[in-house]
Amino acid sequence: MTFAGINYLAVIIAAAAGWAVGMPWYMALARPWMAANGLSKEAIAQSHGRGRAYVPLVLAFVACLVMAWVLAGVIGHLGPGQVTLRNGIISGLFCWLGFVVTTMAVNYTFAMRPRLLLAIDGGYWLVVLVLMGAIVGAMGV
Repeated sequence: MTFAGINYLAVIIAAAAGWAVGMPWYMALARPWMAANGLSKEAIAQSHGRGRAYVPLVLAFVACLVMAWVLAGVIGHLGPGQVTLRNGIISGLFCWLGFVVTTMAVNYTFAMRPRLLLAIDGGYWLVVLVLMGAIVGAMGV
């Protein structure tokens, strides 16, 4: 399935930018994130020692590609002349508020996860979607 008029370069750049945000975000918040997940450095190191440490990174990039592609489709549906930086940012924010953080809040509440974890993970996706929306909106669909 393809959306008519998608700027695939914008999608790839938006996906790469969203994916790249993860490293500084989670490096800066590593200690509270690990504590909120009940993980230790040792447990993470042991998990990475299994030879599959790259799998989450690949999955995260593929997810960012899909997210950027769908967001470009959403922004493109605003109509002619409406694909702008401002509308891209607003669309990313609305998608985050309407779909991402709401589903995360429900899942994290039922799983009895700490609110701090929701703030860290939800904040990451807010930055990602707003950044993707800005890139797609600025570059056009």
